[in-house]
Amino acid sequence: MSVREANEEIMEILAAYDLTGSYRKAAELAGCDHHTVRRYVQLRGTGIDPATRAERTKMIDAFMPKIEELIEKSHGKIGADKVHEKLVAMGFDGTDRTTRRAVAAAKESFRAGHRRVHRPWIPEPGLWLQWDWGKGPAIGGRRTDLWCAWLSWSRFRVVIPVLDRTLPSVAACLDATFRAVGGVPTYCLTDNEKTVTIEHIATIPVRNAEIVPVGRFYGTSIRTCVPYDPASKGGVENTVKVAKRDLVPTDVNLRGAYGSFAELETACDEFMAKVNARIHRETRRVPVEMLGEERHRLHQVPDRPFTAVFGETRLVHEKESTIRVDQVRYSVPHQHAGQEVWVRRHGDELVVTGIVDGAAAEIVRHQRSTPGNPVILDAHYPPSARGVRVPTPTNAAEEAFLGIGPGAASWLEEAAAEGVRGIASKMAEAVALAKLRGAGAVDRALGTAAMAGRFAEADLRSILDHQAFTDTPAAPSRPGEDHSLQPGTGAWSGFGGTT
Repeated sequence: MSVREANEEIMEILAAYDLTGSYRKAAELAGCDHHTVRRYVQLRGTGIDPATRAERTKMIDAFMPKIEELIEKSHGKIGADKVHEKLVAMGFDGTDRTTRRAVAAAKESFRAGHRRVHRPWIPEPGLWLQWDWGKGPAIGGRRTDLWCAWLSWSRFRVVIPVLDRTLPSVAACLDATFRAVGGVPTYCLTDNEKTVTIEHIATIPVRNAEIVPVGRFYGTSIRTCVPYDPASKGGVENTVKVAKRDLVPTDVNLRGAYGSFAELETACDEFMAKVNARIHRETRRVPVEMLGEERHRLHQVPDRPFTAVFGETRLVHEKESTIRVDQVRYSVPHQHAGQEVWVRRHGDELVVTGIVDGAAAEIVRHQRSTPGNPVILDAHYPPSARGVRVPTPTNAAEEAFLGIGPGAASWLEEAAAEGVRGIASKMAEAVALAKLRGAGAVDRALGTAAMAGRFAEADLRSILDHQAFTDTPAAPSRPGEDHSLQPGTGAWSGFGGTT
């Protein structure tokens, strides 16, 4: 008989007694012994639940004080198998199943007396920003990290990929986050990493002296959360979890590997746009809309970012787009030519930080080199081959000719390379023909002439006439090595013979 069925039977017996007022008559109605009716009625009269069964004496009861002692010392972490070993050594001859049941009951009692209860954290607008780190995807065999921050009231999230967790990276991410949300909160809460907290004395965190000026510059106070405190850490840790779920390639999201760091940056921007534009589960509002309200409680971001932690300053060469560090030249993206940047050494790397869209950001990271071995990357320069000149008009006649089209530019380059004479007069002729026959037809003819190497006086007109009778361009042809413009020598074959 199940517990539910037994309880129903007891209730029927008590109902029969209430109806008849007699033990024997109630027993006849319920189909049981009158002594059973009397026992349930007496239990009910004393305030005891009749369905409660009396605990029987067990073999392990004598060892329960020891079990409770072991659980108390281990703070509820000791295993039942270890407890059973100790009880056997003390003379307990029961089974391990009995021990497991007793340990489970003792642990439940321990947890009930030591359960941590947290007061819910209700943030105010403009007061708190939290940040934490998540492990990012590997790119080219190199690990990355994800800076994950959120405003506690509006739930607006910011995710920034970086290559290290050093103090300059923290300062750059803080600056970029403040500019992304449009203001600076009163407090910034984070975990107890070495960049923020160097040690604890009497449970009081000792702040890293290098992070204090960063907070003072922006007018915010950097705080660290209490260890294992879900009330203050839960939100930002959930941001890290969601960001890693969506951004780090796994078998679950089926995201492919990133080919470059720029691809990861683009993915982070798309992730922020998505999560900040959908309704949040807790507030039932869109974070980007709440951010518009919270901005009124944030104070202004400084015009220039805090750069003291980014290292030494260097002025990028205006023409070469390079900097010099320890007598070694390093290239910098040409967009920063003539601007001031900051360099710092991180292991075997040289990290260059610049201003991008008003915020400090890492613009390049080089492997450190030695004097005489400059580090120059082609990607840092505009897409034009070194030493190649592009036709650029210097007067009205040249502008009119090059304005015909790309075929004209090709013709000029090939004719100049061949040393053709009278190029200027031929260009003027082409301009005149373009007015008569159209720029498109003349540009096509010039392109054909450039490919075929035909630069004589009448060549351009000849090609135009050919194109006028056919839709397909003239096939370019060049004389082979067995062809010569010299007259034949067959007329000389008779000379020198015998008479």
